[in-house]
Amino acid sequence: MSSATPLRLPLAGILRLGRPSDIWFKPALSVVAAVAPPNLLLLALGRLDLAMYTMAGSLCALYGHNRPYAARARALVWVVLGMVAGVAVALVTASLTSDAVILVTVGAVLAAVQKALCDATRIGPPGNVIFTFISSASLFAPQTLGQVPGHLALALAAGAWSWLVGMAPGLVRPHGPERRATAGALNATAAYADTRGTGEGHARARAASAAAIHAAWQSLLAVGDRPDATRRALERLLVRAEVALAAPADTDPARLRAWARELRGFRRDVTLDIPGEHADELLGVDTELALPRPSLRHRLAPLAPLVVRTALGCALAGYASLALGVGRPYWALVTAASLYQANITLTWRRGVQRVVGNLVGVLVFAALAPLAHLNAAALVLCCVALNFGAEALIGRNYWLGSICVTPMALLITEFAHLQDSAELITDRVVDTLVGALVGFVAAIAVTNRRAGDRLEHALTEAERAAENAARLLAEARPEPRALDGARRGLTAALVDLRATADAASGEWWQRALPEDRVVLTEQSGHRTLAATVRRQGLAPRQHDPGTTEDIRP
Repeated sequence: MSSATPLRLPLAGILRLGRPSDIWFKPALSVVAAVAPPNLLLLALGRLDLAMYTMAGSLCALYGHNRPYAARARALVWVVLGMVAGVAVALVTASLTSDAVILVTVGAVLAAVQKALCDATRIGPPGNVIFTFISSASLFAPQTLGQVPGHLALALAAGAWSWLVGMAPGLVRPHGPERRATAGALNATAAYADTRGTGEGHARARAASAAAIHAAWQSLLAVGDRPDATRRALERLLVRAEVALAAPADTDPARLRAWARELRGFRRDVTLDIPGEHADELLGVDTELALPRPSLRHRLAPLAPLVVRTALGCALAGYASLALGVGRPYWALVTAASLYQANITLTWRRGVQRVVGNLVGVLVFAALAPLAHLNAAALVLCCVALNFGAEALIGRNYWLGSICVTPMALLITEFAHLQDSAELITDRVVDTLVGALVGFVAAIAVTNRRAGDRLEHALTEAERAAENAARLLAEARPEPRALDGARRGLTAALVDLRATADAASGEWWQRALPEDRVVLTEQSGHRTLAATVRRQGLAPRQHDPGTTEDIRP
């Protein structure tokens, strides 16, 4: 049976402000520390026209704040190299041709590649948009081949400084990211425990708790096999969160929240009183570390529709901007690139947020321009302040951060020389509207019928993981390491199923989704998950732990 999913484009709640990120100040302060010194140095040397190239490296400081420092060190190296590679392609292309159509085409291809790699490696936030913004602007910067090495050296040097900025907090708080991830898992599980497993919203709270626990485990596993007292304490806390997920009615939410508050404190080491430690609780850690990770090709395959949308939408937006005679078509290209999310519904939401934020942002630019134009120092300081504001606000809602991003991008174009503010505002408004409209039309045109196939695959994997765990539960004495590995595997499968179902439900023009099967698989899977926790002796027994049917979903 198949039917076309209707296209729904909601407006309710799109501009609603959320709570700020717990670490909103970290990327905000990091980008200031990464941007200000290179720009001030160029200002002192009278070469502010080179700031666009140092900005390429400086903006790398926005990445990796949710990763443990060992993993962050590797990730930031790849971010810097990826940024410099994109700039290199753009600068070489700009030095070889001034044909705007060719430049837009290269920019669209770069945007698609950047989207694919950022989504496959999950390097965000902020994802691919920063890469596309820098490489697209570089395409339209006057260039000669002889200048390219020097400009790339500036980007690389600023990128190295960003790496140092990103790693510096680890000297004071070496386990900060893992502690925050574990605290998030404890708080999410406390919210589920508040429902006692049956109250209003329990299914959504249970899925959120499982996802937070899985993310926290991945944060610890990203460090590799480097056990120390703090890490072992965090692992035991995550086991306590898994126990609470299995037995919410027997859990004290206040205790979970108290542990979370302690983890968010400023003490360097974690020395919490964690009861009920078991020698075999953490057997699955070594097992999971030994499992092969999916290849990059495997992770890229499901992204094909999004990549095609990005390439087509960016190219058509740039061409439309050229046809309208706008002098900066890369703004339309970047606007289109910023839209594409996991599905059409989220893409629509991002489009509305982008348009609203940019339109308000040009008004902010109009108000700031007289101050920024006083002298070069004022221009630099305004850009630094807007960098801080963008990162401080964007976590509450994308449109709010865009209010700072838009005037910052406009002021950056004036580093080489001051320009007519009215012309800049007009071009930006036109390119925003063109990029959003054309980009969204391209998203609708490129349907993602694979979303249903991916949901079927996620269902199969979740059912297989549940069957594997149930088979071990049926044994008289299951091997502890195997049972713990089955528990972690089932958790990961259920988290992936929920994420895949949410993404598929926001697509259109695809066969009817097996929503009832998804609900039943989740319920059964969480019953089996609870049974594995009880079988390991980590949670109090309610009924016979050898059967999954006796455990309340």
